[in-house]
Amino acid sequence: MKPETRNPAKPPPAILLMGPTASGKTAVAAAIVEKLPCEIISVDSAQIYKDMNIGTAKPGAEFLKRTPHHLIDIIEPHESYSAARFRDDALTLMREITERGRIPLLVGGTMLYFRALVEGLSDLPEADPAMRLIIDTMAETSGWPGLHAELSRVDPETAARLKPNDAQRIQRALEVYYLTNKPLSDFHKKPKYVYFPYTPLKIALVPSVREVLHERIARRFEDMLELGLIGELRELRKRYALELTMPSMRCVGYRQVWQYLDGEFGLAGLRDKGVAATRQLAKRQLTWLRAMKDVTEFDCLAEDVAEQVLVFLQAALGSSSVTGKNK
Repeated sequence: MKPETRNPAKPPPAILLMGPTASGKTAVAAAIVEKLPCEIISVDSAQIYKDMNIGTAKPGAEFLKRTPHHLIDIIEPHESYSAARFRDDALTLMREITERGRIPLLVGGTMLYFRALVEGLSDLPEADPAMRLIIDTMAETSGWPGLHAELSRVDPETAARLKPNDAQRIQRALEVYYLTNKPLSDFHKKPKYVYFPYTPLKIALVPSVREVLHERIARRFEDMLELGLIGELRELRKRYALELTMPSMRCVGYRQVWQYLDGEFGLAGLRDKGVAATRQLAKRQLTWLRAMKDVTEFDCLAEDVAEQVLVFLQAALGSSSVTGKNK
């Protein structure tokens, strides 16, 4: 397909395909790239990790070979990634994709990444490994509820919206305060500079019946266990110097399998806790989606949801954008 001639007054399009876990985003994305000249950018904070395949529901090797994804398998499980780094990486890739005459198709369920991309980020200090080690040591002594109490003293506004065991966010809020002597809530009140030179087509795959999505989640977690999720984590713990507090091991599924391997509960408990945690994740994702503006929703349970999305995109993009099949 030849690069199209765009109206210079209108930014080029970018498709944002969002939805909770088990909503069928990969299948819809596959249908889109079969018909439209798109390149996929993964928006998934778990699929960035190498060797974490089963528990992240990473697309199969055949699909990845046929349809390469950007931002999959880019770091190792003991490493860290951030919303700010995702934004930089995604914007670079989107520019390159657009210059090739194609359309960026961003697919995933990490809503924080989508928001960072479209709305920008506050000017926060970068992560400081030494400070985080200090905070982790404090948590070993006082527990995360104790650090939550400390956060309530120095930044009551942020503490009020966090649960006492939300280790990742409590750590970040305290880190910002200790590094800057300013509460995180102050940074969030400052206006953000937003650079997003695209026309976003925001699509949300949401369930018309929440219970059916819950059934899908339960089946998918059972499938992951049958495919070898427990063995996958065993190998990860052998290969990498991992700790349960690391972002990769806080991913839903891996955290519960880690606790199972440590003998905290049996296989039945693993199934129950894994499914419950995944349902909670889906609930949070749907809450994020409801708060987003200018989103077109489609029922992820509809048999023809991919066809519905394609009809919408073809109308939104216009015939000049959709005459070629992705090659």
